[in-house]
This record gives sequence, C-alpha cells and structure tokens, in this order.
Amino acid sequence: MSEHRRKPPQPQEGGRAAARRGQSGPPPGRRAAPRGATGSSADSYGSASPGPDSYGPGGEERPYGGRAEARRAAQRGGGRRKAADPARRGGPNGSGRGRGRPGPPAKKRIIDYPRADKYGWQRWMPSWKLVAGVFIGFLGGLVAVAGIGYAMVSVPDVAKTAQAQNNVFYWSDGSVMVATGGEINRQIINYADIPKEMRFAVISQENKTFETDSGIDPKGIARAVLNMARGGQTQGGSTITQQYVKNAMLDDQSQTISRKFKEIFVAIKVGAQVPKNKIMAGYLNSAYFGRGAYGLQAASRAYFNKDAKDLNPGECAFLSAMLKGATYYDPAGATSLDPAATSQGNQRRALAQMQDTLDKMVEYGHLSAAERAKYTTLPKWQNPRSNSRLSGQIGYLVDLAKSYLVNNSDKTGITADKLQHGGYRIRTTFDKKKVGELETAVKNVEKANIKPKQRPKTDTYVQFGGASVDPSSGAIRAIYGGEDATKHFTDNADSTGAQVGSTFKPFVLAAAMKWGVRNPDGPPSQAQDERTIASPKSLYSGQNKLKIKEYNGSVWTDKNGKEWLQTNDGNESVGTPPDYDIDLREAMRLSVNSAYVQLGMDVGLDKVKETALDAGLLEGSLASASYPSFSIGTSDPSAIRMAGAYGTFAASGEQNDPYSVESVEDKDGQVYKHKAQSGTAFSAAVADNVTDVLKTVVEKGTGTNAQLPGREVAGKTGTTDGNKSAWFVGYTPQLSTAISMFRLDDNANNKNRKFLEMYGTGGQEKIHGASFPAQIWHDYMAQALKNEPAVKFPTPEPIGRVINAAPSPPPVPSVTPSERPSESPSPTPSRTSASPSPSVSESCQLGRVDNCNDVGGTDTGGTGGGMTPTPTTSESTEPGNTRGNGNGGFFGGQNG
Repeated sequence: MSEHRRKPPQPQEGGRAAARRGQSGPPPGRRAAPRGATGSSADSYGSASPGPDSYGPGGEERPYGGRAEARRAAQRGGGRRKAADPARRGGPNGSGRGRGRPGPPAKKRIIDYPRADKYGWQRWMPSWKLVAGVFIGFLGGLVAVAGIGYAMVSVPDVAKTAQAQNNVFYWSDGSVMVATGGEINRQIINYADIPKEMRFAVISQENKTFETDSGIDPKGIARAVLNMARGGQTQGGSTITQQYVKNAMLDDQSQTISRKFKEIFVAIKVGAQVPKNKIMAGYLNSAYFGRGAYGLQAASRAYFNKDAKDLNPGECAFLSAMLKGATYYDPAGATSLDPAATSQGNQRRALAQMQDTLDKMVEYGHLSAAERAKYTTLPKWQNPRSNSRLSGQIGYLVDLAKSYLVNNSDKTGITADKLQHGGYRIRTTFDKKKVGELETAVKNVEKANIKPKQRPKTDTYVQFGGASVDPSSGAIRAIYGGEDATKHFTDNADSTGAQVGSTFKPFVLAAAMKWGVRNPDGPPSQAQDERTIASPKSLYSGQNKLKIKEYNGSVWTDKNGKEWLQTNDGNESVGTPPDYDIDLREAMRLSVNSAYVQLGMDVGLDKVKETALDAGLLEGSLASASYPSFSIGTSDPSAIRMAGAYGTFAASGEQNDPYSVESVEDKDGQVYKHKAQSGTAFSAAVADNVTDVLKTVVEKGTGTNAQLPGREVAGKTGTTDGNKSAWFVGYTPQLSTAISMFRLDDNANNKNRKFLEMYGTGGQEKIHGASFPAQIWHDYMAQALKNEPAVKFPTPEPIGRVINAAPSPPPVPSVTPSERPSESPSPTPSRTSASPSPSVSESCQLGRVDNCNDVGGTDTGGTGGGMTPTPTTSESTEPGNTRGNGNGGFFGGQNG
C-alpha cells in the first residue's frame, strides 16, 4: 500500500451505532482530526451525527455537539459512560472496538427527583412510588398533629369561662355614668329544668343530627377555614357541640385559623368525653339571647318574665330564633346597633324564623301538628330594658355610644361580640349638665302644654327628640331620646323618620351660593364657571301656587305630564305685586316655599343634594331628588345629623362628623382614641352668608322664640305637610342644637306605625317649628350657655350676583300678623301663618291624590307641592339595605 494512501478511520466507539456515526465522517472539505489529537480522554467517546458545529477550528472534531450537550452528558454521569465502557463493549483492551476509561459509578439518591434515568419532560414526572410516599407521609403528619392537638386541649368548664364583664361608661368630664353589661350575666339551670320543646327547637333548627354526631361537621369546618383563609368573615360552629365550645372559650375570642383549629380539637374531645345532655345544658346555659341575657333562664326572664321551665312551645321556638342574632330578631328592635334593625323588620324576621322552627319540629317528629297550630303569632314579650340604671336618658346615651363603637369597628376594633363580653372603660362626649338641662327643657314644655287625658284625640302619642353638637369638633354633648329608655325604646335623637320641612332650605341657599344658578341657555350639566353665583339679594317669586319651571324656563311636569303648582303656608302669596318678587333673605325669614322650590330647580336638585351631603347629612336619610319638593324638606335626617349639619355653617364651612366616644380602654390599656377628621364643606364666604341670613330668621322672622338676649343666634323653623312634624334647628358659634316634635304611635306591637297630624295638639290650632320646638330650644340653650362667653358670628364677605332683577321695594305680604302673637308689634311685615313648611290646600290633602289636579303633580316627591308621606311599616328593610322606616340615624347601615 502506498505511503500516500490513508487508512480509513476507525470507529471511535464500539458497536454498530458507533460504526454508522463513524461512516458519516467529517463534512466535505474538512479533514478529520486524528484520534487523540485534542489530548482529552473524552475523545474516545463519539457523538451522534456530528454536524458542522461538531468540528473546531482546523476541522477538529469536538467530543460533543456543543457545550449544552457536554453539560448534559456530564450530568448523566456514569449512565452513558457505562454504555461506552470498553470492558463491557469491547475495545483495544477488550474486543478492539472502543477505547477510554470507565466513568465513576452513579450515587443512589434517597429521593430520585428529578428522575436520573429519564430525559426531557419525563425527568420531572414523579414516580408512583414517590407520590405514594409523599401522600402517606402527609397523612402521617396530619395524624401526628391531630394527636398532639387532641392531647394538648382540655374539656372546658362553661360555668367558669362564660362570664360577661361590665362595660363602664364615663361622662365627658371623666365621672362615671353607668356600669352595664355584666349585671344580668347568666343563671345556670339543670338539664331537667330545660323544656323538651326548647331542646327540640334548637336541635330542629341548628343541628338535627345532634344526638348521633361526633360533635363536628367536617363540611362546615372546611367552609369556615376556607372563608377565613380568603380573608372573609369567620363562621360560627356548625354543630351544637361546636357552638357550646365557642361559648365556653370566651377567654380567647380572636378570629383566627389557629383558634378555629383549637375549637375543632376541643369539640372532638367534648364529643367523645361529655354526654349529650350535658352538652345541651351547657350550650343553653351559655348562649347569648340578646338583651344582655346569657343562658335560657336569663332570656326567659328578659323576654317573658317567667322561668324557663314554664315556657310553651311557641316561646321556645321564639327564643331559638334569638340565637341567630338578637340584633335582627328582637321584636323591640335594635336601631342603636343597626338602623335596619327596626322593630317592624325584626318582628317580621322573628315570626318567620319561629314558624320555620315549629314546622321543622313537626317534620322531625318532635311536635304534633295539633299543638303546632296553636302558635301562629309572636308570643307576648315585655320591655327590653328592665335595668333601672338605664332609665331616663342613660339608656339612650349608652346605646348611642355602643352603636358608634360597633358601626365604626374598622376604626375602633370593637365588634358587637367583644362589646357584649365587656371589660371596657368607655369615655363618652356627653356633658352630664347639658343632658340634664335638655331633658328638663323638654319635660317642662311637655308638662305645661301636652294634656293627653284632657285632649286624647290630639295630645296622645306626642313625642320630642333633640341633639346638641359642638360645631368645632362634632362631639355630641347632649341628646333627648324620649321620655324614658326603659319605657320608650326608639332613640328620637338618632332615628325617627320625621321629615324636616323648611329646616332644609338653608342647604338650598348654600347650594345657590356654592354652585350657582344655571344659565337658562346652557345644557343641564354646566361647569361651575358657566353658572352664576347667587347673592342673598337675588329675587324670586313668592306667589302662591307658583308654576314651577325648569332652569331653562320650561314648565316642570311629573311623569304623568302634570304641572307642579307650589303652595305657600296658608295659601298666601308673599312679595311685591304683581310678580310677588322677594329676595332670598326675606324668603328665608318668612319661609316662603315657592321661592326656594324654584331656586332649587335653577341650581339643580342634584347640587342641592350634594350640598346637604357635604354639610353632613347622610344619603340614606335623603328623599328622592327628582321632584321639586325635595328643596322644602321631604327628607328625614336625625336630630343628631341636623345639629351636625347646621354646625358646619357655625364653623364657617368646616364639617365634622358627629361622634359620641372619645376613648376606650381595657385591662391592657388604650384600645381606641378619637382622631379629629374635619373637612371643608363650604368656603367661609358661603357658610357665613348662610349664617347671616339665618340670623334674620331669629331676629325678626319665624324664629323669634329662639332669641337669646345678648347672644347672636342663627336658626330655622320647619313644619311638614299635614302638620305631622315640627322642627327648630339653630346654633351659636359654640353649640348647634336640633329639636323635633311629632305624633307617632310607635308601640312595638303595632304593625300600623305611622305619623299623626298635630292640628289642635297642645291646645294650638296648628303646631309650627316656631312654637314648642323653638321654646324648648330657647330654654335649653339659655341654660347650656349660661357660663359661656357671648361670641359673635364672623362678618360675611359679599358674595354672588343678584339673580333675576335689581332690588325691588320691601315685600308687602298679603297678611301682616306674625306667627307667634307678641305684646309689641313686629317691626317688619309678616304673614298670618309664618310656618316655614309647605302646606296642603283644602282641595289637596295628603293621601287624596284625586283632588290634586289644580295644585300640582302627584308622585313620590310630594302632592301638590306638599311633602312625601313617611315610610310605612311595610317599607322597613332587611339588614344591610340603605332605606327603611325610621331612617336618618346617626351610625351605621344606611346611616354610616
């Protein structure tokens, strides 16, 4: 063979595959490097199908196709090397078909993951052995944890742990007002003294498998844990055993997953070690039934004033409904905790729940159908406040403070459950002296004028409400909630449903000075720079039965196409003929409805509503802003909110939400402290001009009864359609106070709760805000400010332009006597009936819609320019809804 002929290259690996790879050779034009040219032991191992990238500079063949392949080969370790091991496959030292040294043997791993003998995605697929091992280990861990948890918990003694502590309430000066909350506590009774109907009622409604279950409900537990893990509200125990455990663990009321698991372990142990009759007795002796009653015996006394053993099946079913949450089932109502929890709504819910329980008792064989048929209505229940320490105004004050804490739990950190368990020291904003003075002022006027025995048709069901707020902070200094918190359950200062009438007009005036009157030629929605800010000297018509127009001059009509003819009190036109022009100051002084209804339309009722909200009223208490009558007080805010909103004017436009609690402490220190959060509702120019106009009302208008010698006073009277409520709301720079008067048969068992007319009440032909309400306001404020310096209101800056025309001569009313007869003649003209409220003509009485064609439209906004009737009991809402009978409350639900 010639020396120039080259020997064919030998396969680098043994076997056919290596031979095939060897036959592929280097790419054309390149010479294969001699074996071992790289000097690396790795050269003895071939690579599959070498391509162009398998050769280095000069045509040298790389041991692997690339760096990534080299890394993968190194990771595979001895597995690949074994395949190329000359000792196994042959080579120069064996069969002459391969060369190189064998790799190190692979180390065996305890957990083969990722799997060494698999490639690609299969490396990441666990084997069935691994899955089974992990599952068994997980179950073993759970069993171990459960065992440890079970061993660590003990069966609770409900008699030792379910104790309610007192909450101590303090006056604003730090003196003790009352200690309440723990005085009822619990009265433990034996299992034999629990009526079987009570046991069956609870079993039928709460846990029908109680007699046979192990004490826990796995589905309910999973649902509760999942809900808590998602950040939702925790859920109560699903079985009677779990609820018994929850009641017994009052020492730890934290709503956490760890506590829930602790409850589960305790419930399992209780279910295994405690007899069912003892669990039932423990549950019914520790459960909270509302009204401060812990346990069946205390609840039986609180609702029916009888021993538990004497309860009938209907009463047992009723009490089982209270276990679902007395706030929404106590028939007396709990509006102090939630404005939606009205007496009527609670009665409806309690009756439905009671009937459902009785039906289930029949279904499960615990009660005969004949016996069940005897109980179709709510049982007769008694006064919810029997604690004499909560009599007078104290009960209303305590409820108001409680509702503030609970309805602002996101800030206070105090829930209803925590408050019921007690242990708090609560310092309120209430001034003991002012509370007593307000109560005295109401009682004196009531005693002197309201004679229900002499005038039963007109003087029965007369009620008063009142609230006094510090304008500079929003602190509630005094309230009058009713005659006695142990006799009259609704807090008239916080929620009544009584419409406010013409005391709403200042918000219309403020809107005209803040937003301005719309351009008649512009679109309905106009920017503020396209509006004209109104001056108090602006002229509007005081004509009776004025045809109300839209801002652009078109006549307003309701959905049925009927025009709105706005009436004035007494059906009188007021102003300078022939158009009866009157400026806004005089229209406020004489409370002329037609002028302010048209002003509201020109500004836009949406802006009037926004202004009222800015001042501090709550949206849930406002009537529909779709009708002209909105401007003259169809809404029904509470006395607290009205005092707070007028306080915004007193504070030159700075708005402070009313509040009743300054601070709260427990055994560990401070829990909550109020932080002032004021906001600017109006500019000082707007607020001070409103105040200046309202000063005129008191100095020489419908509010002269409220004058305080030596002090500047601003205020407004209000009377509503049908003479069903009357108000006076007024303020000095230091104090803002609202007084309401109405007739309301709100007996807790009366399903036809409604406001009654006050014609003839107190011996007067008609009740006005200038009469008894203004008198009460005067008597109270004279005492409340007795030692306070006389402070003047700021001088208002000129504001706005005169709307409609140049100033006209002083208005000439059609009738001159003032609303309130006085010994000396009034220095200014006034009307015969200076009521600041809308009135109804003889042909358009409230409720007689068919007679209203000549005076205005009929719709939910009012009748003939009149007021919307107050909601009926059928309009009360479920918890969480934003509208209901007796709305306009201070805290929570629809009332913030």
